[in-house]
Amino acid sequence: MAMAASISLPRTSPSPRSLASIPSFRSSFCSTLQLDSIGKNSARRRSPRLSVSVTSAGLHFTEKASSLSFLERRESGFLHFVKYHGLGNDFILVDNRDSSEPRITPEQAVKLCDRNFGIGADGVIFAMPGVNGTDYTMRIFNSDGSEPEMCGNGVRCFARFIAELENLQGRHSFTVHTGAGLIIPELQDDGQVKVDMGEPILKASDVPTRLAPNADESVVKSDIEVDGVTWSVTCVSMGNPHCVTFGNKIDQNLQVDEINLAAIGPKFEHHEMFPARTNTEFVQVFSKSHLKMRVWERGAGATLACGTGACAVVVAAVLEGRAGRNCTVDLPGGPLQIGWNEQNNHVYMTGPAEVAFYGSVPLQ
Repeated sequence: MAMAASISLPRTSPSPRSLASIPSFRSSFCSTLQLDSIGKNSARRRSPRLSVSVTSAGLHFTEKASSLSFLERRESGFLHFVKYHGLGNDFILVDNRDSSEPRITPEQAVKLCDRNFGIGADGVIFAMPGVNGTDYTMRIFNSDGSEPEMCGNGVRCFARFIAELENLQGRHSFTVHTGAGLIIPELQDDGQVKVDMGEPILKASDVPTRLAPNADESVVKSDIEVDGVTWSVTCVSMGNPHCVTFGNKIDQNLQVDEINLAAIGPKFEHHEMFPARTNTEFVQVFSKSHLKMRVWERGAGATLACGTGACAVVVAAVLEGRAGRNCTVDLPGGPLQIGWNEQNNHVYMTGPAEVAFYGSVPLQ
C-alpha cells in the first residue's frame, strides 16, 4: 500500500463544530521528511516509503471554508481520516457511516498504524451505521490487525469524532454498538467524555481465563506463574479481557515505573491461562482513591493509556479491598476518573479526547 497524504493540524483542541471550517494547510508524502519551523530552520530525513512536508503548527493558518467538510471528500482511492488521541492512546478515525463494512482491511490498518512508515497509531476506528436500534456502530482494528471487542480511550475519541461529523453542540449522549455490547458515551460541557462502560464481567469462563475460580466463580487474588515469578492477579472483563496485578511474591507493592513492560507484557498476553489473550495492568496504590497503572494491551503492546484497563483496575482494587469505588487512575498519558456505581453495577469513565491532525492517504 503506497501512501501520500494531505494533513491539516488543528489550532487548538477541538470543539464541536463543522469540519467545513477546519484550518488547513497542504502537505504531501514524498521521499524526504521536511519540517519547516519559524525562521529558516529545517530538518531532513531519508525514508524509503514515506515522508511528509509539514509547516509548523506555530505558524499562522488560513481558514478555507467549503460547502463540503474535510471528511466528505470522496476522491476515488483516498482515505480521509482524523487522528485523535485519548491521553496519548492514539487512533485513526474513519467516517464509515455509509457502509457496514470497514473501508480498509486489517492488513492496510497495520500499515497505516506503523509509526515509521505509516500515519502511526494504536489502532484504526470506524464510525459505522448503528444496528439493533443503536445510533452508531464502532469497530476497531488494532495495530497488529486484530479486532478487539472494545476500547475505552477509543470510544471517547469516537464520541468526539461523531460530534465533529454531526456538528453537535453542548452536552449530548448516544448509543454505540460494539463487540462488547452497548456503550453510551456522553459529551460533557468541558469537552471531556463520560462513558457508561456497563457492568464488569467477573465469571472466570466469561473473562475468559483458565485460572481456577473462587467460590463465586470469579478470579480474585489468584496466583499465576509468569517467567518463573508467581504473581497475584484479579481477572476482569470490560467486554475485553484484563488481568490486573498489584504485586508478586517478590514485590508485594509494585513500583510500576520500574517494570520492564516490554519483557513481561507479552508473556502475560500469550499465557496459556488466557485463551483469548489478555490485556495486563500493573498497579501501584497511592491511596483508597488514587491509583497508578501501566498497561500492556492485547494486540497493541505498551500504550500510554487504556480506558477499559483503568475500569478493570478500579474493579479489581475494590474486590481486593485496596480502594473505594471512585478513583483517579494515573496512566502514562494522564489521569482518568473511574467510578463503579454500587446501585446499578455500571462502571463510568470520564476523560479527554483530542484531535492531533486531519489527513488523507491514497490506498493501493
